[in-house]
Amino acid sequence: MTGAPTDWAVVDGRLRTQLVEVSSDISVLDGTGEWVVSVTFEGDVRCLRFGRSSPVDRWYDDAAPWSPPADEAWVSSLDRAVYEDAVRAVRDRIAAGDVYQANLCRVLSAPVAKPPDVRALGAALNRGNPAPYAAVVHAPDAGVVVASASPELFLHVDGDHVATGPIKGTAATADGLTDKDRAENVMIVDLARNDLGRVAATGSVEVSSLLRLEHHPGLVHLVSTVTARRRPDAGWAEMFAAAFPPASVTGAPKSSALRIIDELETEPRGAYCGAVGWVDADRRCGTLAVAIRTYEWREGRLRLGTGAGITWGSDPRREWEETELKVHKLLAVR
Repeated sequence: MTGAPTDWAVVDGRLRTQLVEVSSDISVLDGTGEWVVSVTFEGDVRCLRFGRSSPVDRWYDDAAPWSPPADEAWVSSLDRAVYEDAVRAVRDRIAAGDVYQANLCRVLSAPVAKPPDVRALGAALNRGNPAPYAAVVHAPDAGVVVASASPELFLHVDGDHVATGPIKGTAATADGLTDKDRAENVMIVDLARNDLGRVAATGSVEVSSLLRLEHHPGLVHLVSTVTARRRPDAGWAEMFAAAFPPASVTGAPKSSALRIIDELETEPRGAYCGAVGWVDADRRCGTLAVAIRTYEWREGRLRLGTGAGITWGSDPRREWEETELKVHKLLAVR
């Protein structure tokens, strides 16, 4: 499949143009070429191979202003009362021993008939929410129109080295972080260790950083890093089978958390909580982010997700407020 002249992506500080191939097979990332990757939370894979790639600096400076939908146009898949009831339902499942933690999300959406100006949106995100794993992809015919300001690492691969960097624990300031946040982070780190362990050489999984404090515009996060040396037989398909969806946006145990998510969330997450990034198959390296703080246009609607990790120590009101905190600055970007 070839792309239209308007298909492009800016990922990892490089502008990709001339889309020449689109694949739904994640194993192409072990072949040749440079790829931009977008995978929905539900596992819909889009690997985009572009014919041209060049470094680009401050590509957003002359972008048009972003014109967002009106505030009143946005609707949430779960309103406050339903979301807080869902938090209580997760706590009931924890009390029953079904799960230790589950990530509970809601999706905001607004009607936008045509693909939006994601260059303007990406520029607005960069001004208001600069992020280490920012990505903007405009390939509507391939089903990928995304602008992401993700601060969270899903998988970084460099040869046989692989790393993941789950975020768990979010507050407006460091003083707002709680013991619940720290316990939640440690639980997800354990899940990430198990995920990487499925593709790692024996004894190579390490927690290289635990409960590191990171500052982002209007927020602080607790971040940990897990590393491993992957086995020779572990390609991208095997790594995805082991670790996707990402630990931080599912829960522990992951299989139980995913069943609860399916029961309580009323809309697919789509690109939100999936993965977005780049892979250079020739050099056997790449970086994929967890697609949080991510806008997606699909089927005539602009979508933006937000969520929180629910544990036994969760207070429904505080969890709703955390989802509001996470999404507020994103909706306000101009």
